[in-house]
Amino acid sequence: MMFSAKLKPFILVIANVAGAGILQKGLSGGDRIAVECIKYWKKKGINVTVMTSKSGHLIYGLKDARYMMIPTPTFQKYSVLGIVIFTFVALINGVKKALLFRNLDANTVVYSASDFWPDSIPAWVLKMRFRKVKWVAAFYFFAPAPFKISQDEEYRGGRMSFSLKNLAYYISQRVSYWLIRRYADFVIVSNELDKKIFVKDGVSPTKVKPIYGGVDIKGISTIPLQAPRYDGCFVGRLHPQKGPLELIMIWDVVCKARPEARLAVIGSGELEDQVRNEVRKRNLEQNVDILGFVDGKEKYKILKSSKVFLHTAILDTGGMAAAEGMACGLPVVGFDLPGYKFCYPIGMLKAPTGNIKAFAKLVLNLLQDEDLYYQVKNDALEFVQEWDWDKRAGKLLEAIKGLFGEKNEPS
Repeated sequence: MMFSAKLKPFILVIANVAGAGILQKGLSGGDRIAVECIKYWKKKGINVTVMTSKSGHLIYGLKDARYMMIPTPTFQKYSVLGIVIFTFVALINGVKKALLFRNLDANTVVYSASDFWPDSIPAWVLKMRFRKVKWVAAFYFFAPAPFKISQDEEYRGGRMSFSLKNLAYYISQRVSYWLIRRYADFVIVSNELDKKIFVKDGVSPTKVKPIYGGVDIKGISTIPLQAPRYDGCFVGRLHPQKGPLELIMIWDVVCKARPEARLAVIGSGELEDQVRNEVRKRNLEQNVDILGFVDGKEKYKILKSSKVFLHTAILDTGGMAAAEGMACGLPVVGFDLPGYKFCYPIGMLKAPTGNIKAFAKLVLNLLQDEDLYYQVKNDALEFVQEWDWDKRAGKLLEAIKGLFGEKNEPS
């Protein structure tokens, strides 16, 4: 699946990596998709340059990629003020870089890794300056309306919605959504539900494609089975959206039935102190290991030493972490979010959103019922083979080929 020599594009990836800039560790799902796609594009001989921050450069870890560095501040500790400072410094410097380009020809693809302003607005500036370039915009999550409590949030008293931070996020995303909807040549979303929103707002269905992310199937297969260590495992940012406090509540219920049950928590974020406090409050220090940010082979070893993957996201559109658990041979338990109907039809047992006891009961069912365990495990392993990164990146490359009027070849 190669481009003709005449049409082979130059791809400029704009990815400031806000989480890395503020936390100096961790990688969002959108950035993970960008990293894996860049690897695949380079294998296909496509010229790729990444425009990012210093911290983005460090965390992307693509040694053979070319970089254009955007000066941005970094922070040792998560803070709302840090987000604001990072956003505006990265935005201003990103726009400056976009204004310095002398020429981008019609074979150029500008790929913005998220709707975050320092990613999307410099891409829009380049599209306005060089109308023949192709802007491929990633848009992976619709911010919840700040004054409207969704069904998924009702049980939490709407605490995720009513904050200045979420209000600012919602307003800023309205701006980038309008720009992407009006000027992007192609939009990458995370599920069919988000595609329907774009189409309803006037975007052609042929210009929007769900990409559910991927998993390093080959890399995971090289990790041997590990000695059992954990009954459960969680991977994700310690952020309200991912439900880390609910995770500890769930494990408390599990431990009442299985006092020796152990949980591995992989991730970092703004709720880390609260999660640790919740563990202490519930006397779960011997049952929960908070391991921080772990990636690559070490993460897969931990997963392969676990029995069940707990995916406690409260608001999510496609989450790749659960697929990594499946690829490591773990049955998954999650909340019954609308998007999971499309991205996780099998391999995941689903509890009503916010129902802690129902979630814990499903975990216990898997730990106690061997037949159920292997049924869900085998479904997960079979299903996740379609999440191979090369297949996902290949589908996106096919979409880019279509922008140049090339017919897709059988893959």
